[in-house]
Formats: sequence, C-alpha cells, structure tokens
Amino acid sequence: MTWVKVGGAALNQTPLDWEGNSRNIREAIRLARQDGISILCLPELCITGYGCEDAFHGTHLQETVFDVLEEILPETQGLAVSVGLPIYHKTALFNAACLIVDGQILGFRPKQHLAGSGLHYEPRWFKPWPSGVHDMTMVRGRAYPVGDLVFDVGGVRVGFEICEDAWVAQRPGGEMARRGVDVILNPSASHFAFGKYDVRKRFVAEGSRAFHVAYVYANLVGNEAGRIIYDGGVLIGTGGRLAAAGPRFSFRPVVVTGAAFDPAINRMNRARNGGFEPDFSPREVEPAAALPFPDLEPYVPAPQFAEWENGPWVKEEEFARAIMLGLFDYLRKSRSHGFVVSVSGGADSAAVACLACLMIEAAHQELGHEAFCQALAYLPELKQTRTHAERIRRLVHCVYQATANSSETTRGAAEAVIHSLGASMACVDVEALVRGYVTMIEGVLGRKLTWEQDDLALQNIQARVRGPGVWLLANVKKALLLATSNRSEAAVGYATMDGDTCGSLSPIAGINKTYLREWLRWLETKGPEGLHPVPALAAVNRLPPTAELRPGESGQTDEGDLMPYPVLDFIERASILDKLSPAEVFRLARGHFPAYSPVQIGIWVERFFRLWCRNQWKRERYAPSFHVDDESLDPKTWCRFPILSGGFERELQELRKVIDGLSSGEAGPDRG
Repeated sequence: MTWVKVGGAALNQTPLDWEGNSRNIREAIRLARQDGISILCLPELCITGYGCEDAFHGTHLQETVFDVLEEILPETQGLAVSVGLPIYHKTALFNAACLIVDGQILGFRPKQHLAGSGLHYEPRWFKPWPSGVHDMTMVRGRAYPVGDLVFDVGGVRVGFEICEDAWVAQRPGGEMARRGVDVILNPSASHFAFGKYDVRKRFVAEGSRAFHVAYVYANLVGNEAGRIIYDGGVLIGTGGRLAAAGPRFSFRPVVVTGAAFDPAINRMNRARNGGFEPDFSPREVEPAAALPFPDLEPYVPAPQFAEWENGPWVKEEEFARAIMLGLFDYLRKSRSHGFVVSVSGGADSAAVACLACLMIEAAHQELGHEAFCQALAYLPELKQTRTHAERIRRLVHCVYQATANSSETTRGAAEAVIHSLGASMACVDVEALVRGYVTMIEGVLGRKLTWEQDDLALQNIQARVRGPGVWLLANVKKALLLATSNRSEAAVGYATMDGDTCGSLSPIAGINKTYLREWLRWLETKGPEGLHPVPALAAVNRLPPTAELRPGESGQTDEGDLMPYPVLDFIERASILDKLSPAEVFRLARGHFPAYSPVQIGIWVERFFRLWCRNQWKRERYAPSFHVDDESLDPKTWCRFPILSGGFERELQELRKVIDGLSSGEAGPDRG
C-alpha cells in the first residue's frame, strides 16, 4: 500500500443558501484535487447548512438536497468525498454523510449520537441511527446502502464518526477499528466555545492512536445562521499525534487542509496490539469502489498553528477573533451597509466599537483588497478605499448622546477611543427630548416627577430616549444597530428595554462584565496578533462602570446599584449554570469572597435571585447574541426559564434562616 493523502475542509455555509453552499463545496473539491488529496471530508450538513432548524421538515427540502448533490457528483472525478446532508428513510429524517467516489454515490452513513444539550436541538429534527444496522434506501429510483457502514475505497477502508459520535463515551470508532478501518472521517458542525479546541485536538490525536487510523476532522467556519460561531480548524491525526491543523477563525469561505499517511503502518500497529480483537461477525457486503491513489513520497507532516496558538492558551485572542468573524459574516450575510454603535464612554460600547473596527482590519488583512470587496460586493464604493481608516469610517458610525447627567469625562473617553479607531463619530444632546417626555407625563399625572419618588422611571427615560435616534441613523445608513449589553446585565435585567438594549445584534451579550473589563485592559496594551492595541482605551479602563442616569452628585455606579461584578458573575455561574439553591450559592460565595460580611453576601445573593426571576421577559427580548462561552443566558438556545415563576420564595426563606443562624452563632464563627 502506498501513502494516501487525506484532507478536510472548513466551509462557511449558510442555511438554505443552495447556490452559495454548493459553490463552496465545489471549490473545496477543486482545492483538494490541486493539493493531491484523494479522500476529502466536508463538514456536517454542508449542503443544507447546519442551522436550518424547523426548515429541515420542509417537504421540498429533500428534493433540493438531491438536486444539489447531483450537481456535485461530476466534480468528484478521481476523488472520494464525504458530503453532509439530511436524508429521509423509512418515515424518519437522519443527519448523514454521503460518500461519493469518482462521481458515484457509494452509500450513506447516518449519525448515531445526536447533540441535544446546550444550544443543540438535533433530536427535534433527526433520529439517531442504531449501531450495527444496515439497510437500503431509494434515492430517485436507485437503491443505495445506508447505515452503520464501512466503505472500501480502492483498498482503503473508510469509516465515520459524525461530530457528537466522537464526544460520547462509547465512540463508534472502537467498533469500526475492529472492522479494520484505515481512515475515520469526522464531518462536524462544532460551535466555538472558550477552550474547546484543545478537547478536539485530544480526541483526534487519541482517536488516531486508540483506533490505529488516520483521523480527519472537518468543521464549519464563520457565523452560519446568526448566533453560533464556528471556528473551523481542520485536524488530521495519525499514530497518536496531530499531522496537520488548518487555520481557525478564517475569513475565507473555504479552507482545505491535508496530510499523508501510510495505511500499512497503522495496520501493523493494530496487529501488534495485544489487546486488539478483530470483529469476525458476519456482515452484509460493504460498499466498495475502485480508486487509484497517486504515488506520494513518504514524509512526516507536522501541524502548522498560528503564532498566537503556539504558546499557552490566550482567551483574549479567541474572544477577539470569534466576535470579529461573527460580525463580518453577519454584516455580509444580512447585506447591511455597516454598523451603528451608541457609545457612552463605558466599557461595553467601547468593546463593541473596537471589535467592529478591528474586524474590518483583520478581514481585509487576511482576504486582501479584492476578496474583501468581493465579500461585500453589494457595497461597490469599498473598491475605492485605500486605507483601513477609509474603510472603517465608511462602515462604522458611532454616536454619543448626552443628557444633563452625562459627564465630560465619559464624553472625552468615548471620543478618544472612536477617533483612535478611525470610525465616524457624532456627539448630540438629547436632554430636550428627555425634558419633553417628562413634562408631558407630568401633565398627565398632574404632578412633578422627582428623584425621590420616580427614580427608576427618570433613569429609564434617559436610556430609552436614545433609542429612536440611533435607530433612525441605522435606518438611513442601512446599517446594523449593535446593542451593547453584556451577560452580567442580562442576568439581573440591568438594562432599559428599548433603550440601551436597542439593536439588531448584541455581540457581547454572551460574555460577563468581569471578563470584558479584563479583555479591554489586554486590548489597551497588546491587542490581537497581527493587528494592534488600542491605547486610547486607558480613558475607559480607568473609569468605574456607570450608567450616568442619576444626577452627578449621586455618585451612581453599576456596582453600587447591583454588587461588585466579580460577585455577580460568581453567583450567576453557581445559580444558573450549576443550578445551586440560594443557600448553597451563599455558602460557596462566603468562601470565595471572605472580604465581605455574610450579611452583605446574603443580601447580594437574594438580590440576584429576585432580579433574575423578575427579568426573564427582558432576556426573551434581547437582540440575538453570539455564543462564545458555555454559560450562555440566551433563552432561545441555551438557558430556558419561565417568564412567570414563584421567584424562589421558599428557597430564599431558607437562605435567610442560614444567615440568621450565622448571626446568632449557630453556624460557628464568621470566616469573613
């Protein structure tokens, strides 16, 4: 057996974009052929797009899927190509990989383990295929094998683990290894989350070692359907180590990565393994096709990682690159003409503006001027731009809207950051609008509104009055209005609906305030590799977070209204992600924050639970957010909670008993 070159592709697909998805698939096949790859793995459900949701049940969808598949078949001459698609068989829909060899369909391998936790909802649309079952399915009058198949491709035996199949305890790869596979293909749609890439690298390398195979992992890349960001990152393992690694967070719609291996070496390693037991059980004849493999020079490949991925994990880099990629795809796929950001001089709006501007630099830097302009071809004027500053000014528009309670300090901080980024910036005074609404309602009520009696209402009208202006600007510019709320605010409803929550997209709503402030300090001094820091953020980073909705003499700060953000974020994780009761959260928080008294921590825990229950309706109305951390509060994809509930009343009574017990000395001395 000669050396065989296998490969995987990262594709930037869009649900139901038949032409665009087909174009990317055909380009991946072209690049694979050009690179000498013989066996190519494409991502999960790449024909339809992964995020079709209930459209998977459309009666016309299957016909269109096979129209596209037939268009792809002639492109595969001389290659074996795995293409992801849904297939209807015997009253059920399956998430499957179709293996095409030299222009002919060899068969279909359905997914055995469906992703049904977190933001995944596959059991709503698909059924799992049972292990060991083979069948025949009819596609346009022809019968094809379907099931738990191993394919013989020119003497190389090919098996599959489809995404979730590789994440479960009993991986199908073990059974396939006993059936003598040489290559395992893993077509995936694995969303980005902090630190997840290291898990993928481990299961690819370990799969190649334990199963004695070449293991090819292919993934989607980009913002496919609006909320989820895929980081790409093709991985190929053999002999227990990574042989190749494709780039992550690429702005390119198609990236192909390949590596060669010698099947004979893996077969002999399997044979000399004393614990390995081959499977001799009788099976139906497995699908086979001839495929000549080109002669390759033996060589030992090595993975090539980006410079920032060679050292210790840098969470700040991952966050920046994920959000920048998400913004770029959302911009071009929605055919918007740019972004509008209502800036306040605070951390949240500064972060959103920085990410939008840096995205333009990063995308142009990777793609080059021609491909960047082609990706945004509906904006032909971009072709005339010559500098990053010109492009940023054309695409990012920021507005500072002052009221009587806004300070020169926050205005100066906002202007410093936006001018350093090169975005367009305007400062307007909306106090007259605020006074107009207040005067109108005073007439309705027949009394004056006062801070003593109407504090919350007077705060909200200032935030809310800023909404119509920025919406108008976004509409005139045909741009996306970016909301600036973070996850910590979402947890406790510390935001004004139809005010600072206004927007078509909320790019940082998946990240907590504690980390966001850390990221801004990193961006001030370092910044993403290949780009630059934003030193002007120093003016923002030295200010305590404040909504500036009360008169200046009140000294309003976010943490004064709520609690210290590290405490809030700790309570959120313990209560919402870990599902602990108020009393359990209190006990953990006491140990974690010994500087605060038990009574103070108890007040904050109770405040969190009450605000959490009271504000689910706000979370239901937030603009779509990006998923970057497996602690999402998005009620549509991750964290479901009733809008109306009992409010943890019994649980909070138990918390107060615990605190009362501490006060009376029943629970021992106070460690704080």
